Amino acid sequence: MTDQPFGLDQLGQVLVPVTDVERATAFYRDQLGVPFLFAYPGSAFFEADGVRLYLAAPDQPGFEGRATLYFRVHDIHEAVASLEGRGVVFGEGPQVVHRDGAMTLWMAFAKDPDGNNVGLMSEAYVTS
Repeated sequence: MTDQPFGLDQLGQVLVPVTDVERATAFYRDQLGVPFLFAYPGSAFFEADGVRLYLAAPDQPGFEGRATLYFRVHDIHEAVASLEGRGVVFGEGPQVVHRDGAMTLWMAFAKDPDGNNVGLMSEAYVTS
């Protein structure tokens, strides 16, 4: 027993609802370059630095909808340029969404073939 209140702090898997698993698999694997783990009929799984990405065509009520995935990148401008070279279309170029005395947060967003949001985020810390 612990005195600490229960809280969730580690993401293990993200379901991304898709309409065509093969098309979405090609996008995440070939265009975004997310490491592919395995697939079985109607599903595909990827490894995103300790978080499993699960693509599936929802077959139960309550699992429809949109997902937003945020991928950390070191250099957002380089990442956007690289992905655009693979055919990924971004709505806008990288934008600063937050700035304080210690950090600047950059983001850029694209959509997968099913309209789910794919965000890139890069945190630039001020060094003295």
